[in-house]
Amino acid sequence: MARELVNVYAGLGANLGHARLSLDAAILALGKLPETLLVGCSSFYQSAPFQADGADYINVVVHLQTRLNAIDLLRAFQRLEDLAGRERPFRNAPRTLDIDLLLFGDGEIQSPALQVPHPRMRERAFVLLPLKELAPGLVKTDELLNLQSQVVKRL
Repeated sequence: MARELVNVYAGLGANLGHARLSLDAAILALGKLPETLLVGCSSFYQSAPFQADGADYINVVVHLQTRLNAIDLLRAFQRLEDLAGRERPFRNAPRTLDIDLLLFGDGEIQSPALQVPHPRMRERAFVLLPLKELAPGLVKTDELLNLQSQVVKRL
């Protein structure tokens, strides 16, 4: 019996190399993952690094439907990051590609490998603005008002 499709939202970001090209390639690759459909993609947004230094980030949120479990999906995201040349020298280091699993259905996951909903997504305008664009019911207006000091520009 096939698993039901689960609605998933993922945040993608990059600020090294050809960030926009890396994101475009990652979005295409996400749509080709086994048992996964790319349902939608937000606009691209530009923002300064959050709690870090470096060049501005380009960010986007995608809506996927998948039959993969959350850990297998996370591993697929990490393989795509590795293929894009992602290095992890320190927390919040600049990156060629970052893919965060924001929401996995209505589920909550608390494990050493994965926390869903993403534990810091509600603190980041560069996540909430594109998420609201894709799924308005998932982001409250007051959440965005609390993040007004974070400058995020829709591209």
